[in-house]
Amino acid sequence: MYVPSHFKEDDIGKLQHYIRDYGFGLLILADDDGIEANHVPFYLSPGEDGSLGHLQCHLARGNPAWQRLRDGARVLAVFQGPDAYISPSWYETKAETGRVVPTWNYLAVHAEGSARIIEDPAWLKRHLHRLTDQHESGMSTPWSVDDAPTDFTERLVQAIVGVEIKIDSLTGKLKASQNQPERNRAGVKAGLDAEEGAHSRAMSRFIS
Repeated sequence: MYVPSHFKEDDIGKLQHYIRDYGFGLLILADDDGIEANHVPFYLSPGEDGSLGHLQCHLARGNPAWQRLRDGARVLAVFQGPDAYISPSWYETKAETGRVVPTWNYLAVHAEGSARIIEDPAWLKRHLHRLTDQHESGMSTPWSVDDAPTDFTERLVQAIVGVEIKIDSLTGKLKASQNQPERNRAGVKAGLDAEEGAHSRAMSRFIS
């Protein structure tokens, strides 16, 4: 990912926060059989002793992609936050010089590392509990994996395989009009706030 210095986000704590907030990502693998991307929800397990942590997800056993991850394959996990079209009409400098063009603001985090396949039922159950609990925590009546019949969930566990990625590098890009003068940033923020789309309003919160 191309990351100019003014759009680079290298605060590890913020990047991990973004992964948790926008945890439905792309699991990308590339080998002699080609390039493949799978859309999956991830759980971020925090690191110890300064490590970047581990990403955990699961694939259907019927998905042949997991077979390609057996030998510690290198993978890329991509997480994307809000994005929004930026109109040049929102820039105050448009009236002054006319030297403005449209662009796109967005948030993206790339995590690269080595993957391993896990078929242990106990690990898979813990993974499903963590992933579910994370997303149910804000519900008025949170659902738990334990709410379903045990024989039912055990059959489902048999139908998936776990993937754990040891994160070796995190790359973050937050393109939020940082390269514009303050008066243009104010115009962009006001323009996004006036839009109807949720992504536009979410992007506005990143503009200071």
